[in-house]
Amino acid sequence: MDLKNKIKSILKKQDTFVSPTEEVINHDSFTGGPVVTKYKQVKPSNPHEEQEILDGIDKVYYNTEGIDTSHYELRKLPEVLDLGDIDLDRKRLRKQLQVVSKKVSDLVLQNHPAYARELQRVMDLQKTLQYATVICANGRRQLSSARDTFTAASLNMLANYRKRQQLVSIMKSLRTIKTLQRTDVRLRELMEEEDYCGAIQLCLECQKAASTYKHFTCISELNSKLQDTLVMIEEQIDVALSKTCSNFDETHYEKVQTAYRLLGKTQTAMDQLHMHFTSAIHNTAFQIVLGYVELCSGTGRENFHKRQYTDLCKSVTQESFTPCLIDLSKALWEVMRSYHKTMRWHEEHEEESEETEDGKAQADFTKHYIKQKLEHGLSRIWQDVQSKVKIYVLGTDLSGFKLEEFIRVLDLVNRMIEIGEEFCKSKSEGLQDSLKQQSLNYFKNHHRYRMEELRMFLENEGWELCPVKLSFSYVQLLEFRFMKSWMKSPNSTLNLSTTEDTSGGGTVMEPSKRRYFVQSATKNPFDEKPDEDENEDFFAGSLDDEDNGNLSDSDSDVPDELKQDYIDEVTGEGRSNSRQIKRRLSKSKNEKFIPIVTNTTLNVMRVIGKYMQMMTVLKPIAFDVILCMSQLFDYYFYTVYSFFGADTTTKNERSINNRLNIALQRIHNNLITESPVPGAPPVDQSENLEKMPQAYLSPIVDLHRRDQLFGLAERVVAVESLIFLAKQLELLQPHLEAMIPTNKKAFLQQFFSQTVNMAEEVRKPVYWSVSAQAVNYDQVQGQMASVRWDIKDIMSQHNPYVDSILRSFESVAHQLVEINRRVPIPRVVYHTLWEHCVRLANRTFVEGFSNAKKCTNEGRALMQLDYQQFLMKLDSIMDLKPIPEKEFVEGYIKAYYLPESQLDSWLQDHKEYSNKQLLALINSVDHINKKSRQRLINIVEEMDRSRR
Repeated sequence: MDLKNKIKSILKKQDTFVSPTEEVINHDSFTGGPVVTKYKQVKPSNPHEEQEILDGIDKVYYNTEGIDTSHYELRKLPEVLDLGDIDLDRKRLRKQLQVVSKKVSDLVLQNHPAYARELQRVMDLQKTLQYATVICANGRRQLSSARDTFTAASLNMLANYRKRQQLVSIMKSLRTIKTLQRTDVRLRELMEEEDYCGAIQLCLECQKAASTYKHFTCISELNSKLQDTLVMIEEQIDVALSKTCSNFDETHYEKVQTAYRLLGKTQTAMDQLHMHFTSAIHNTAFQIVLGYVELCSGTGRENFHKRQYTDLCKSVTQESFTPCLIDLSKALWEVMRSYHKTMRWHEEHEEESEETEDGKAQADFTKHYIKQKLEHGLSRIWQDVQSKVKIYVLGTDLSGFKLEEFIRVLDLVNRMIEIGEEFCKSKSEGLQDSLKQQSLNYFKNHHRYRMEELRMFLENEGWELCPVKLSFSYVQLLEFRFMKSWMKSPNSTLNLSTTEDTSGGGTVMEPSKRRYFVQSATKNPFDEKPDEDENEDFFAGSLDDEDNGNLSDSDSDVPDELKQDYIDEVTGEGRSNSRQIKRRLSKSKNEKFIPIVTNTTLNVMRVIGKYMQMMTVLKPIAFDVILCMSQLFDYYFYTVYSFFGADTTTKNERSINNRLNIALQRIHNNLITESPVPGAPPVDQSENLEKMPQAYLSPIVDLHRRDQLFGLAERVVAVESLIFLAKQLELLQPHLEAMIPTNKKAFLQQFFSQTVNMAEEVRKPVYWSVSAQAVNYDQVQGQMASVRWDIKDIMSQHNPYVDSILRSFESVAHQLVEINRRVPIPRVVYHTLWEHCVRLANRTFVEGFSNAKKCTNEGRALMQLDYQQFLMKLDSIMDLKPIPEKEFVEGYIKAYYLPESQLDSWLQDHKEYSNKQLLALINSVDHINKKSRQRLINIVEEMDRSRR
C-alpha cells in the first residue's frame, strides 16, 4: 500500500511534464516534411499484429469523459506487488502507445492534401471580398451623384398629384356620409310598409359603410344612431311576431322570419315566439273573463284589473258562465291553431343550406333546433291552455245547473280535451280528473231527482196511448240528435258488427274522431250551436204521415154487411164466414208494427238520451251513468209488473218464466226500499239512498171492470210500451258498449240478458190475470159437476157447459174488438191472451173430468166428444195454432183406456197432473182389480211426496 501511494504522488508531480507521446511527436514536422520521418527508428510491424494490439486496448481508453488512466492502472495493481508483472504491464502499455501514435500519424499524413486545398479556397474568398468592397463604394458614390442631380420641381409635381387624389377620395366619402345622414327617413318608411327585410338590409349596409368611414368624427355619432335604429327594428319585428300568436298570417310571418334570418337570430326568434304564445294565452284568458266579470257586476266601482285570474273566475255568475266559456275556448283555440300553423309553415319552408360545409352544418343545426323547440312547445302551450280552462271551470259551482246546461259545459270541455289530444297527444288527465268527481256528484244528485220524477210519472200515469208515427224511434227525439252524425258519417267505423235499425235509426256505427287541425278547417269548433230551434216531428196526425192514414181507430172502412154478420154471430147464424172475414181483417190491421208508447216511456227515453250525451262528453263516468240508466229501466220494469202482473194467482204458474221471477227479485232487493212495518224500530235511511219507494197505481186506472176486460187497454199500453223501450235499448246497446271500458262490458251484457230481454216475458203474468178473470171457470166446473159420466149409451150431443165456455170466449173476442178501437192490440198480445184462455179452459176440462166419481167407457167417449166440439168451435173464434196443452186434456181422457201395465208407466211420466186428478183417474178405471188399484194409488202418493 505504501508503494502505491508513493507511485501516485510521483504521478501527480509529473502532471506538468510532457507525456511520452509528446516526446515522440515533433510539432515542427507539420510545417516541413512528412511527420513519418521522425519514426524511422521504429520498424514497422506486422499490420495484423498492430490490429491485435489495438483490439487489446481497454475500452476505458476510448472513453471521452476524461477518465484518469493513471489511477485506472494503479487500481488494477494487486495487494501484493510483483515487479516483474508491473514491468510487463509497462511494456504492454508502451507498445500499445506506440501503435496508437503510429496510427494517428498515418491518418494525419493521409488528410494533408485536403487541408492544403481548403486553405487555398480561403485565400481566394478573401480576394473576392476585397473586390466586392470596391464595387459597393463605387455604387454609393454614383447614388449620391444622382440625388444631387434630381430637381425639386419633379418632386413637387408628384406631391400635388397625390394631394389631388386625396381630395377626390374625400369628396366621395362626404357624398357617402351625406347619404348615410338621410337613411333614417327611408328606414322609417320601410318600417311603416312592414318591409322588415329591406329595412334591415339598408341598416346593415349603412353600418358597413359607417365602419369604413369611422375615422371621421361625424361618423361615430351616426354609427351609434344606426345601432339604435337596428334595435328599434328588432323591437318592431318582435311586436309583429307577437301578432301571429292570435291570428296567424302566412305572408306576414314569412316576412318576420326572413327578417330574423337576416339578423342571424333565428334561434332567438323561436325563444321569443314561445314567450309570446305564453303571454297571449294568459292575456287572452284574463281579458275575456275580466270583460264578463265587469259586464255582470254592472257597477264599475270595483277595480277588477288588479285581481288574479283565479279570483276573476270565481266572480263569474252562473248566467254568464257558459257564454264566457265559449268565448274563452274560441280565443284559446285561435292561439293553438296559430301555433299549429306556425309548425306547418316551418315544415313546408325548411331553411336552405349554404354552399360551404360550415354554412350547411349551421343551417342543419338551426333547423334541428327549431323543430325540437316547436315540438317541445306543443305540450307547454297545451298545459297553459288546459290550466286556464281548468281554473275557470273549477271556479264555479255547477251543482245549480240544469242537465242540458251542464251537458253543454261538459261538451265544450270535452271538445277542448279532444283538441288537446290531437294537438300534442295529451290525455289531459288533470282536466279530466278534476271534472270527473264534480260531474259524478252532480250526476248522482240529478239521477236521484230523475228517479223521483219517474216515480211521480208512474203514479200519475193513466196508461193512455201516446199517438206517434209508425216510423218513430229514439233518433227522432231531440235528446238523441247528437247521434245523427254517428250514423250519417261515411268515415265512421263499424262498432263490433253492423246492426240494422229497423225503426229508422240506420246503421249503428261508432262515432269517428273529429279532425280539428286540418288545413281545410276554417271554422272555429266552438262556433257550433245546439239545435235549439229543431222541432220534434214524431207525433201521429202529420199530413206527410201516410201510414197513419191507413190505421184509423174507426171502423168506417168495414162494410155494413160485415158488421151485421158479426152481430149475428152471437145468435149463431153465419158465424163461420163472418168470423173468418173479421179475423182476416183484424189480422191485416194488426200485422203492421204500431209503436205503443206512453208519456212516461217518452220521458224515460229522453232521460236516457241526456245520460248518453253525458257519457259521450265525460267518458270517465260513463259506466256510472250506465248504472243509473239501468236503474231507470229496472224501476220502470218492476213498476209495470207490480201494477199489472203481481197477482197471487200467477206466482206458482209453471208457464211463467223462472228467470223473470229472479230478475224481479233482484230489482226488488237492489232498488226498492222496504215499506216500514208499524211498531218496528226505525231503519237507517243512509243505507237506502240509492233505493226508491215502490210506486202505486193511479186511482184513475180501474183494473176490475169486466166490460173493459179488467183494464186490458191499460195493460197493453203499459206492457207494450215497456217492450218498446226495451227494443230501443237493444238498438242502443252497440253504442253503449263503445262508450265504456272493455272490463265493464260484462255488466252491460248481463243487464241486457237478465233484465232488458225479460221485458217480453212480462206479457205472460199480466195477460194471465185478464185471461183468468175474463171467463168464469169456476162456474164451468160447477156445470161439469152436474154431468153424469156413468152413462150406458153413446151420446151424439155435447154437454151445455161447452157452449158456456164458447159464449164466454165470444164475449171476450167482442170486447177485444171494442178495445182495439181505442188501443191497437198487437198480434202477439192476441196470441198470448187466447193462449192463456185456452190453457185455463183445458185445465178446467181436466179438473172437471177428475171430479167424476163414476165413469164408464161411454162417459169417456162423451168427454172426448165435448172436448172435440170445443176444439172445433174454437177455431172459428180465434186464430190460434197449435192449441196449447191440447195433449194435456186428450192424454187424460185416453189414459182411462190404458191397460194396467201401461198405466203404471204413464202415471210416472205425467207429473203435470195434480195428485187429486191422478187419484180420480185411478179410481174411475174399472178394468183393474183392487190390489192393482191400491198399488197405483201408492205410486201417486209417493210422487206427491217427492214433489213437495
